[in-house]
Amino acid sequence: MKQVMVIRTDLKMGKGKIAAQACHGSLGAYKRADEKVIDKWESEGEKKVVVKASDLRELYEIYELVKNTDIPYYLVQDAGRTELPKGTVTCLGIGPDEDEKIDKITDELKLL
Repeated sequence: MKQVMVIRTDLKMGKGKIAAQACHGSLGAYKRADEKVIDKWESEGEKKVVVKASDLRELYEIYELVKNTDIPYYLVQDAGRTELPKGTVTCLGIGPDEDEKIDKITDELKLL
């Protein structure tokens, strides 16, 4: 069981901004997960992985793949209070779910 956050690297966000966006993606997808899945993920240590997408196009390709599954996901759009304009898509939170299911979508992505 794991959760994966896909972060856009073309936005040149600061480290704190990246951390905040990853947290938004994590919580957003978590809130959409089935309670039994959450219980299993929590009992296994709540594994999280952060990977990178080179740009919006690549992030949307991953988004389209995950939309066609039963894996919970959350597309993060920035509120526009600090570094980015309001509505900028920054992150895609995926899972929690079984590693094998998420790996079919994210296995080729590099760690951030």
